[in-house]
Order: sequence, then C-alpha cells, then structure tokens
Amino acid sequence: MKREILQRIEIPDGVEMELDGNIVIVKGKSGEIKRKFNKNKIKIEKDGNNVIIENKKASKKEKRMINTIAAHIKNMIHGVKENFEYKLKVVSSHFPITVEIHGNTAIIKNFLGEKTPRKIELPSGIKTDINGGLITITSPNKELAGQAAANLERATRIRMKDRRVFQDGIFMISKAGRDI
Repeated sequence: MKREILQRIEIPDGVEMELDGNIVIVKGKSGEIKRKFNKNKIKIEKDGNNVIIENKKASKKEKRMINTIAAHIKNMIHGVKENFEYKLKVVSSHFPITVEIHGNTAIIKNFLGEKTPRKIELPSGIKTDINGGLITITSPNKELAGQAAANLERATRIRMKDRRVFQDGIFMISKAGRDI
C-alpha cells in the first residue's frame, strides 16, 4: 500500500544547510560536507530551520531511501558540529611496529619483521594524530574517517598464520565515540 512518508530533521544553531538540486551542503564550525543524493521520486526541501524529506505515494523501496537519506543528513549535521573520532591501537608482541603519516600516506614499518614498509593511501579530508601506540583519526565526514581507520586495520591483517600466536597489528578500539 502506498502512502505519504515524511521525515523532518531539525537544523541546530551554528549549522547552515543549502540545497543545490540534488546536492546537500552542510556547513558548521568543524568544516563543510557536500553530498549528492539520487532522489528519483523523493523530494528534499528546506523549510526554515527544518529539512523535509518526503514522498506523497511511497512504496517500501522509497521508504527505505527516505530513511537512508535522513540518516546521512543527520550524520552530516553531527559531523559539522563536532568531528567524528576513531581510535586505533598499535599492538606488537613479536616485532615493534612503527607507524608514520606523511600527507595522505601511512607507512607501517617492521610489521612481523618485514624489510619493506607497507604503504597505505588515506582519504583526503581527515586529520590523523599518532601518540605512542594510539592513532586518532578525526573528520567531520563519518564515512571518510571510518574508511581511513578500516584501511589501517586491513593493512595489518594477518593471513596464513595462527591469530592466537601472532597478535600483532593495528586494531580499532573506538568507533565514532563508541568503545568496541
């Protein structure tokens, strides 16, 4: 059964939002985020201090799309108010691992005693900080920060060895403010 679905999101003080066709631009004290939405039958409009996402005759697919767009916009608003923060811990039981960040490249040296360092490309738009064995990644964009943390974690994944013995690597300990 098709019915009207409407999501209303309040824009807090200190956050500006613009709509340019199907591009949503959110600005705040932490920065600016642009995102393009594919809104075939969905209408996104700004009404004063609210964003309204609606469809007059929505099916199940359009209802899911409306809720997804609303979640993305809420994450954008939260990100420009205060940055998303991911924390990773460098763990080494056999060989001491050294992690360095140069621009958008992370270099992992001496992982499992390897002679050649591992190089990982990080997305632009994030800020990284290394303090001893703790790596902190912050960004107003939740997806960029999460992807950078996942790239670092995946680069030190151990295959073909027993994980109970070889416990070296970089592991996520905090994800967007939640402890894991």
